[in-house]
Amino acid sequence: MTRVLLVDDQALVRSGFSLILSVEDDFEVVGQAGDGAAAIELTRELRPDIVLMDVQMPVMDGIEATRRIVAENLAKVLVLTTFDHDEYVFDGLAAGASGFLLKNSDAEHLVEAVRTVAAGHALLAPQVTRRVIEQMVAGERAPSGPAGAAGPAGVPGAARPTPDQAPPGLAQLTPREREVLELVGTGLSNAEIASTLFLGEATIKTHVSNVLSKLHLRDRVQAVVLAHRVGLV
Repeated sequence: MTRVLLVDDQALVRSGFSLILSVEDDFEVVGQAGDGAAAIELTRELRPDIVLMDVQMPVMDGIEATRRIVAENLAKVLVLTTFDHDEYVFDGLAAGASGFLLKNSDAEHLVEAVRTVAAGHALLAPQVTRRVIEQMVAGERAPSGPAGAAGPAGVPGAARPTPDQAPPGLAQLTPREREVLELVGTGLSNAEIASTLFLGEATIKTHVSNVLSKLHLRDRVQAVVLAHRVGLV
């Protein structure tokens, strides 16, 4: 059972999300909050698995709430917004969100998005994935935090590293793991990578897990960004 906390300043929106998720056997909506500050407190109290987080809210916006929830390792956050703007995606990912989905997505996609993030995968709306990754890699936008703050791989604002600046774990990858990282960097799913390499999907899942562990990456989004930054893609 995946425990979900709904955060949106509009009660009608929360009710709609709750109705969609509650009919699924594997979801339990454990609470609702109308602003970011309340979301943090409820996340600490209820310990949900997933927080569905709106961006624009009073008291504290969803980006800052996401940053604090992730920093305390309280839950995974799936950011939901009506705005298809790069700035929200940049800020959400820099804050540690595991996914970004537009609110106008249908019920089926919402359910699948929550399941995807709950399973430990990262999710970006297809409309924004490529341009976000490209601009994050190019360092065309400074991070939202303190100027010059250097975060882990995947945090925007970092320049492409030279070979001696590449993460130490990169040299620890086996040739197959490096190949898998390259394919992850192109945006392929585990099933697509398995088909490309003529391997089982379970085997690819193991390779991806090993890559994330060796490189100390949070999720596939960070893996994609790193693959681009070190020149694998």
